[in-house]
Order: sequence, then C-alpha cells, then structure tokens
Amino acid sequence: MSTSPLLLAMLGDARLPSGGHTQSAGLEPALRAGLTPAGVPAYLRSRLRTVTRVEAGTAVVARAVAAGGGDLAEVEAAWAARTPSPALRANGRRLGRGYLRVLQTLWPGPVDARARTWSRPVVLGLLAHRAALAPADVARLVGYDDVQTATAALLKLEPQDPLLTAAWVNGLLPDIDEMAAQVARLRTPEQIPAHGAPLIERWAETHDTATERLFSA
Repeated sequence: MSTSPLLLAMLGDARLPSGGHTQSAGLEPALRAGLTPAGVPAYLRSRLRTVTRVEAGTAVVARAVAAGGGDLAEVEAAWAARTPSPALRANGRRLGRGYLRVLQTLWPGPVDARARTWSRPVVLGLLAHRAALAPADVARLVGYDDVQTATAALLKLEPQDPLLTAAWVNGLLPDIDEMAAQVARLRTPEQIPAHGAPLIERWAETHDTATERLFSA
C-alpha cells in the first residue's frame, strides 16, 4: 500500500490552513533558553526521537483503530499519558481542531462528537484512514511537518538563508524515514512509544506563560 505523492505533498504543504503557521515546534523557547541556530538540526533530531516519534506513533495507531471501527478516545488517552506537559497537550488539541476542519472539508463523513477535543495525531490518524494514507506515510507526514514547522519559524526568529534551512530539512529526511519505519507497524494504544523529553516539556511550560512571543508553541 502506498500513498499518492501528490496527496502527501498537499498535506505536507505549509500553506495548508491547519494552524501550523502559529507554531515553532518548540523552537522559540529553545532559542530563548540558549539554543543557537547552528544547533537546530541536532534539536530536530532529538525531537524526532522523542516527542515527534510519540505523535507519529499515535497517528499510526489512530489510523489502525479508525480502520477497525474502534474508539479513538482510547488513543487520545494513550497520547495524553505520554505527553506530560499540559502546554503541549493543549497545543496538540488546538492543532487537532485545525486538522479536523481539513478532514471535514476534504473527506467528509460522520465524526465523533468528542473529536474537537482530540489532538493533532489522533485527528491525523482518522484523516489518514479516510484518505487511504499508508501507515508509514502518515508517520512521515508528522515528522516532516515537525521539521518544516521549526525551520520555517527560525526564519522569523533568527533570519537565515532559506537555502540553508532547506539543506537542513534535506539532511533530516533519512531521520524522518527511519522514525516512520519504526512506528509504521503499530496497531494498538499500548504500542505507542513513550519517549520523554523533559527539557522540551519544561520549555513548553515556560513559553506558555511568556508575555512576549511570536508563536503559540
């Protein structure tokens, strides 16, 4: 099973009205805490191994549960248990509402009344089921979106040559593929990875109360 490359490109396009433009993938608080632009690729690799892997695994499992007619609220609970930061959970659910609009417009159909409280990876899993996205491809989408969100935010926070950040993304593509391959076979909420990222979580909490910022998370 494979996904249309054009469909994957559309869903990975930063111009998709999903709310991603309001995010920095945690980069803004990381820079405030002393991360330098040169350290961004390493920062993103760390995310791919931790918080992004949890989200990608959640999306893959949500896709499988939706395909089997199961209760996505159980997947949401498993994601929340693996996302200890209240700020990250709140942000994930804001993004979920954005993707819910995409789902209901492009792939309309019955949606659980609780869906407005679900996180981005859970809604993406339902979207992946409706759009016939392959499991590895929805995981790639999560990883690619995370990397592109941060590098796009860097151009506003610490202006760089856009080709430099494009080169960083290109260099991270094998990491995204590796992460996607690791989670593509997951099927149940219990299998979702539980990788902690205490520093990223602390930065998210600090950022959530900052009075001056460009991005919501």
